[in-house]
Amino acid sequence: MQFSTTLRNARADAIETVVGASPVLEVRSGAAPADCAAADTGAVLATLALPADWMAAAANGAKALLGLWQDLSADANGDAAHFRIKSNGGTPCHVQGTVTATGNGGDMTLASVTLAAGQEFTVNSFTVTEGNA
Repeated sequence: MQFSTTLRNARADAIETVVGASPVLEVRSGAAPADCAAADTGAVLATLALPADWMAAAANGAKALLGLWQDLSADANGDAAHFRIKSNGGTPCHVQGTVTATGNGGDMTLASVTLAAGQEFTVNSFTVTEGNA
């Protein structure tokens, strides 16, 4: 099957609509749960309140982070391995994926996956790309 760019953009834009404004991003250690419906796993290393408008409008079937996704003070020491994006109230989980250092192919990238409590860090990249081009 092949979808038009217009349809792929609409599917990508629906992510932000469903999750809602100002969602919560949790950066966690360890392996991700089997799916978004499963219970949280790993330790919470950082909790970020994302901007109200947290993703750019989709273009060419892809949707990237918008604004500054930054934590001025990580919650705990550890190596980031996965993330979960939840609605503003902290539940439910709508999006989860891998975290790697920039250049290592994760769904979300940081300059370094090793976080220390109190450390400031910024999410370098996060993009959702719709298939069936």
